[in-house]
Amino acid sequence: MSYVSEFTKFMNDWLTQHPEQQQERRDGRALWWDKPQDPALQQEPLASRVAQKPYPYQVD
Repeated sequence: MSYVSEFTKFMNDWLTQHPEQQQERRDGRALWWDKPQDPALQQEPLASRVAQKPYPYQVD
């Protein structure tokens, strides 16, 4: 038998007693994390980067 922490035991028991929370957890995750990604929007920060000099304090 592998180790299971007290918190994991508590959460497993609590979720067994409150099955409606599973759907609320999925809804909350969808609200904050599972968003469709736009590849063009992700490329904007990369396109706006400015090349850095090898030694930034060198006077040209």
